[in-house]
Amino acid sequence: MSRQPPFSIIIPAKPELQAPVALAAVSRLDYPPANLEILVVRGRQPSVQRNTALRQARGEIIYFLDDDSCPTPDNLRRALVHFADPAVKMVGGPNLCPSDAPPLEQVFALVLASWLAFGPSRARYWPVGKTRPTGEKELILCNLLARRADLLELGGFNEALYPNEENALMDELQKRGGKLIYDPQLIAHRRPRRTLKSFCKMLFTYGRGRAEQFRVNPTPGSALNFVPPLFCVYLVALPALTLLSKIFLLPLAFYTLAILGQTLALIPIGGVGKVLAALPLNILIHLLYGCGFWRGLFTKLKSAGEHPQASVTVEKISP
Repeated sequence: MSRQPPFSIIIPAKPELQAPVALAAVSRLDYPPANLEILVVRGRQPSVQRNTALRQARGEIIYFLDDDSCPTPDNLRRALVHFADPAVKMVGGPNLCPSDAPPLEQVFALVLASWLAFGPSRARYWPVGKTRPTGEKELILCNLLARRADLLELGGFNEALYPNEENALMDELQKRGGKLIYDPQLIAHRRPRRTLKSFCKMLFTYGRGRAEQFRVNPTPGSALNFVPPLFCVYLVALPALTLLSKIFLLPLAFYTLAILGQTLALIPIGGVGKVLAALPLNILIHLLYGCGFWRGLFTKLKSAGEHPQASVTVEKISP
């Protein structure tokens, strides 16, 4: 790889969005403009949008951002250090809530950074540990870099999946011996959902997307994702189970202790007020994710042909 290889930055956006927030942040990236290609791809199915832009891109490395992702200026140069290893196929880092976001959004961010709520995937929302080889649970598509040739070789993203289209692709890259790198300092800032309703919808969608990914691409790593849906079944069955024996209350007791322990652990990060506000959401997240997972086990998956390419347009923006 050359010292300053060309990058293509792909930003999916809805047709009516005139000026994606990400464009202003991209203009501040510390990299030669002559080696940057910026593609804003408009449509209503992000997997299709990204694949369409990927086929038109000319960069050696693709940087995927959401329309509201704000990468820090040194991200491309940080990523190049990792891509110096030919075995590295993807590099990513966390997306963090901006410090000036409204208090409710900061509470949402605290929930996303909770170990009990998101397990290893909390690394997507908080700088966790040191730079390391990783798997699909720690990387997120709104702040992700990949080698274009490897993505094209695999046919791009599975257009039957949204969300979780990137997770299935990461699994496939690793099956072929590719390395994924998590860099906690490769940061993009991005506001969480604006309202409680939209946040809850997101949690349900995450559960649905994970179940659909499991149907398309089952892996041993998906076993952990069955815990919330099985917990929902346990809660529904609990009244009947307690009639048989009070011992069935033990899992609920352990869960309550875990919630309290997680609440105490988050106080140094978010402070008492935000942590108390986040407490009910840490419970709600398991219920919504679990219900979404059950929904995703029975949805009808759309094929690529059901997403008309004519509805996608690619706009090249000068750096």
